[in-house]
Amino acid sequence: MTDTAYASEADAKNLSSTDLDFDPFLDLEEEINSLRQEKNAVILAHVYQDSEIQDIADFVGDSLDLSRKAAATDADIIVFCGVRFMAEVAKILSPGKTVILPDLEAGCSLEQSCPPDKFRIFREAHPDHIALSYINCSAEVKALSDIIVTSSNAEAIINQIPKSQPIMFAPDKYLGSFLARKTGRNMALWPGTCVVHEQFSLRELVRLKTLHPEALVVAHPECPENILREADHIGSTSSLTEFVITSDAPEFIIATEPKIIHQMEKLAPGKTFIGAPGSDGCIGCNNCPFMALNTLEKLYVALRDQTPEIQLPEKLRVAAEKPLRQMLVMSPLKAVTGTSRPRAVA
Repeated sequence: MTDTAYASEADAKNLSSTDLDFDPFLDLEEEINSLRQEKNAVILAHVYQDSEIQDIADFVGDSLDLSRKAAATDADIIVFCGVRFMAEVAKILSPGKTVILPDLEAGCSLEQSCPPDKFRIFREAHPDHIALSYINCSAEVKALSDIIVTSSNAEAIINQIPKSQPIMFAPDKYLGSFLARKTGRNMALWPGTCVVHEQFSLRELVRLKTLHPEALVVAHPECPENILREADHIGSTSSLTEFVITSDAPEFIIATEPKIIHQMEKLAPGKTFIGAPGSDGCIGCNNCPFMALNTLEKLYVALRDQTPEIQLPEKLRVAAEKPLRQMLVMSPLKAVTGTSRPRAVA
């Protein structure tokens, strides 16, 4: 159990069930829009959310983009449609605002893989290392870190750290390994993985590529190295989206959470997007079970009742804010982190 506190636990449990207290004949979009105006609320949605949530949100983006939006908004209420660590970041950066997460069970396998007590031991075992933590971690782990990074800005931040300074990186070992290869740094890695990205199948991906020989493969660096070796472009969700928009290719295989395809289809109409296959061969089935917990119904009830609310003890919030602010200071306004490789000419 962490030190993170949540208001109205009883209501939160109701929100996590299918028995939500609202009129089933309501026009949810209309009601959400009305409540948003009435309560001066802003709705943030990660690109891994369901399409109907993405479409009703004020801002849709990746972790870095939404972190910046959360800090800059003048709204009184932030409804964060994503997972718990994202809502915590919004609260850390905007302590005077009410931050709501539609479903408290929307966690993250990377966060769960890195308990604060064990991370503290890991850090103490590397006393001369600077601690870089991927934003996909708890507020408690952030408070034990020196700098927070995202997949958008990690390479740029690492390149600002003197070569003589040892680095430890948590919690994603695949992202850490990718960054080590990119920057030439030998980093001590925490052994965490993302439940979505580690399940892509190399065998099934190669088979899919033979069926779509003109398709380019784009992959998130949370994928294992064998998947990344098959990719034509590797990058954060924003980098992947930018690549498919600007590329001349008409078809793409997407090796990340497949709900990002909704934004790609909106921004690059006429192009074809295929979700990368899992080990069972199912194409586009690697859905994040945590992101899927948020629904339009839960969003409406959460905004109506202003619960479940994310609350953090002030001491923890202040400690976690320091490495987040350091991230924002060291982040380029437009992070260029994607890695592309040219296709071999037949």
